Amino acid sequence: MKKGYFGIYGGSFVSSEIQQELDIVEKEYLKIKKDKDFIKELNNLRRDFQGRPTPLYFCKNLTEKIGGAKIYLKREDLNHTGAHKINHAIGECLLAKRLGKTKIIAETGAGQHGVSIATACTMLGLKCEIHMGVVDIEKQRANVEKMKMLGAKIIECSQGDGTLKDAVDSALLSYYKQYKTSLYCIGSVVGPHPFPTMVRDFQSVIGKETKKQFKKAENKNPDYIVACVGGGSNAIGIFYPFIKEKEVKLIGVEALGRGENIGDNSCTIKFGEVGVYQGFKSKVLKDKNGNISDAYSIASGLDYPGVGPEHAYLDEIKRVKYEAVGDAEVLNAFYMLTKEEGIIPALESSHALAYAIKIAKTLDKEKSIVVNLSGRGDKDIDFILSLKGENKNEK
Repeated sequence: MKKGYFGIYGGSFVSSEIQQELDIVEKEYLKIKKDKDFIKELNNLRRDFQGRPTPLYFCKNLTEKIGGAKIYLKREDLNHTGAHKINHAIGECLLAKRLGKTKIIAETGAGQHGVSIATACTMLGLKCEIHMGVVDIEKQRANVEKMKMLGAKIIECSQGDGTLKDAVDSALLSYYKQYKTSLYCIGSVVGPHPFPTMVRDFQSVIGKETKKQFKKAENKNPDYIVACVGGGSNAIGIFYPFIKEKEVKLIGVEALGRGENIGDNSCTIKFGEVGVYQGFKSKVLKDKNGNISDAYSIASGLDYPGVGPEHAYLDEIKRVKYEAVGDAEVLNAFYMLTKEEGIIPALESSHALAYAIKIAKTLDKEKSIVVNLSGRGDKDIDFILSLKGENKNEK
């Protein structure tokens, strides 16, 4: 496979000047991933600062209520900062230190990547600049205040529709102006090479732990693994160590949002076309004129019109099945887990949970499903309570 590509997807579509910098980043990354001192420092921070390993939890109450397959949760919500994003945030910030950088530039949608980067920067003594769409700032006010408390400079992005794709555009532009002293820490498995590979490798700790924990619990691999997909970092993190385990069915769940019309969802795998976007080649959502479309999801972290190139490839070779659920199903799953298990999930994670609930009913009781609970829902409470029809969804 050509370097930086997954089939036809991936690559690096940037200026020659930026490419020289990315080549340096890749070279240093390839060195540190084999460096015993780096690995030891990363593992120590994961254990002592981050709180890994995260538990694998059997949802006894939820399983009994639904009937059918057993549902397990990989509890990434119990990471320090409340989501899987800290997995690559610490790794990327350590890499920045090795490169002699003094500043981190990043984007965020739901705010979890921003909080994780700000946290890692504070701990490691790096300056921090976070780009965030004005729509997401309003929806995720609590995370915005956390980032500010942690010392991050927040760049409000009002261009476009003021969501995640616009924050990525703004952050990339800022990085291209400051690359000599800064490192862009992308929040998913997107962007020009080597970012999709780096983030995947840092996130694969999720799947490695899950494999060990599930074998300890049931002496086998799970039958299904389900994860939400926007850019796709939490999903590729849990999928990757199971790619060669053909008996394990891998399901990525996109945001159907309000429906199937372009602009009403974030279903890039389902409705997207091949294109180059933000420095990489993958599937992207396009409008009738062939331009990048706005995307929509009730979950800010899934509100993105592209998808990681490795996901596009895994769909093409049919190793991962990509499905979609709408906003109503997501809210119902959110409330169901909250009330049955006392666990409040992020709206992003609730997409995966909603699909797991749907298929659990169709499977026998000997089957098992692991849901990657990528984040907790504290950040979403004010937004959910502000929605019209909140009481109706609380049945």
